[in-house]
Amino acid sequence: MIIIENTLVSEDLFEEHFVCDLVSCKGACCVEGDSGAPVDEEEITQVQDAIEAAKPWMTKEGIAAVELYGGVVQDSDGDWVTTLVSEKGACAFVHYTSDGTALCAIEMANKAGHTQFRKPISCHLYPIRLTKLADYIGLNYHKWPICAPACTCGSKLQVPAYAFLKDAIIRKFGEPYFLQLHEAYRLWKSEK
Repeated sequence: MIIIENTLVSEDLFEEHFVCDLVSCKGACCVEGDSGAPVDEEEITQVQDAIEAAKPWMTKEGIAAVELYGGVVQDSDGDWVTTLVSEKGACAFVHYTSDGTALCAIEMANKAGHTQFRKPISCHLYPIRLTKLADYIGLNYHKWPICAPACTCGSKLQVPAYAFLKDAIIRKFGEPYFLQLHEAYRLWKSEK
């Protein structure tokens, strides 16, 4: 683990290669899993406020789910997550392209200029998962078999996971933090 400011960074973010390959995975992370995408407490209102803007890109089932439950619910562990269309179904905010690729309706609305909220930071940071510890925030690399194409693509392009996630890391922690992370990577690599 590497300490940067108030974070503990897993070296997996340097060792593992990752570049999303939507052509291969078809956005499976938006439709698979045990619950919705984690939502920070400070994001709950932002997700709720983005619902109307996202509706033109959402499925009928997604719209029905958010109208019934809202955009954010608590899962069985008590964590805030995006609403699903069914108990183990797709995220309510999923948008399907003509070839069946799942994308984020909130992000589509953001790109169209209809909301300033991009999407939950947990989605933007994936495969980084944040863990709140007593004095630190842990940045851990999450391995999920559905992301095997992203690992293959990242390996071919030689892009470490942290570098692929530059925009998301800057969004969450700021550019000075990312520059420190990049310097830590450079030093880590020189020692290998």
